[in-house]
Amino acid sequence: MRIPTYGIVSGTLSLILLLSFPFTLHAFRCGDGLVGVGDSKGRVLIECGKPTFKEKVGDKETRKKGTGTKTKGAKSSKTVEQWTYNCGKDDFIYILTFEGGKLVKEGTDGRGRGTSECKGR
Repeated sequence: MRIPTYGIVSGTLSLILLLSFPFTLHAFRCGDGLVGVGDSKGRVLIECGKPTFKEKVGDKETRKKGTGTKTKGAKSSKTVEQWTYNCGKDDFIYILTFEGGKLVKEGTDGRGRGTSECKGR
């Protein structure tokens, strides 16, 4: 039995094209909009409204590399904050993590409770 090569070639090319384009794995839908990694707290607030709960979870310190062999780089600190959105009993509790005012992570924390407090849901 002969296997048609055009199917293998087109499948391989499709896979290469799909993997070559960057895409966001996680996005949080708020009403008609989406927010994702890299968005500012202001944009999230405009798109999603006030969160159910806000919490400062700490500070993340980073050090820039120095230019010389014995030179230490400048230290900087970013505030780490988590915003929680309870999207109700038919959805999830979403946790958005911000570092230095930018969204860095979106996750869930189980099923929501009661009525939705999420914009557009």
